[in-house]
Amino acid sequence: MTAEPGKVAPPRGRVKRWRDQLIASGWLVLVWNLLWGEFSWGNLLGGLLVAAVVLVFFPLPPVTFAGRVRPGPLLVLVLRTAGELVTASFRVAGLALRPGYRPHSAIVAVRLRVPSDLNLALTAEAVSLVPGTLILEVDREAGTLYVHVLDTHGRRELAANRERVRAVESRIVRAIGSAAELRQLDQSVERGTR
Repeated sequence: MTAEPGKVAPPRGRVKRWRDQLIASGWLVLVWNLLWGEFSWGNLLGGLLVAAVVLVFFPLPPVTFAGRVRPGPLLVLVLRTAGELVTASFRVAGLALRPGYRPHSAIVAVRLRVPSDLNLALTAEAVSLVPGTLILEVDREAGTLYVHVLDTHGRRELAANRERVRAVESRIVRAIGSAAELRQLDQSVERGTR
């Protein structure tokens, strides 16, 4: 961006921050209108007011996205997640319908291989979508997710659940991660990081 003589170009960070705020405002206004069930001028103005209040009084830390969307791995991520949703739904329904059966639950700590804030959040959301798993806590400093898993028996199943979470992380990073995150993932896979 070049400035006209006598004028100073706005700092790149400020422009990016305003762009991010504008995008967040748009999403908040959309959600506000969807919650009210209709698009009207009143709901639009109300959504703008709510968005302004939320962004001013509850600012979120900036989440940087240095990656790029890769259509092939993104399709794999969507299809595998949909498949896991269906199979886990039948599995949990089967547990609910078994008379007298008491499933054993466990909490599994899973240290992610790419512990960025965005990856932690996306992996936690994708894992929580699947019935039978729930994120109980996220440790940002350690890059660890604490996952409650339903109907687990023995150490093998605990390890399988841990690997299932890491597989979700891997699909997310391969679908939208940066080149550096892909290298970090591949190196940790080669080293066999647990």
